[in-house]
Amino acid sequence: MRIEKIAILSEVVDRVKDSDYCFILNYGGASVAKMAKLRADLRKLDSRLLVVKNTYLAKVAKEKGWSDEVNAMLSGPTAVVTGHGEPTAVAKAIMDFVNDKELAGKASVKGADYDNKIVDAAMVEALSKVPGKDQLRATLLMLLKEPATRLARVLSEKAKKEGGEATSAAEAPAQA
Repeated sequence: MRIEKIAILSEVVDRVKDSDYCFILNYGGASVAKMAKLRADLRKLDSRLLVVKNTYLAKVAKEKGWSDEVNAMLSGPTAVVTGHGEPTAVAKAIMDFVNDKELAGKASVKGADYDNKIVDAAMVEALSKVPGKDQLRATLLMLLKEPATRLARVLSEKAKKEGGEATSAAEAPAQA
């Protein structure tokens, strides 16, 4: 193998090994502008897209110990998305790319290495629909805050009513 190929293979292996997840997709039919937009969207999510040769990805699969399911994914134009952090937002960005009108029937998700398991395209689509950690935290905070807010409203209304009755009682003897 030539030195250039060894360097490229080493970069692919290092990037996949270092990342928290690895999405495998078919980018077929995508224009340069669409790929650039996907790369920009992924960059915001601390992820990167890398177009790879299927033979290189097969070697990565062997080094990572991925199951033989990956071999079925290694046909046609292939790109990998790797990165750190929350994979739900990345999956959503990938699904938005794949479901673009211009790419209908051309681009697709092949699968992913997520949580040290190989998952299929349906699982990646399901992952894209799950709310992110920040959204879940906000929802949980709102749910935890709601009972206290309701209690404060009830006590406030009760105080207003008692305050109004006390004012009426204080004014009554003055008028008599």
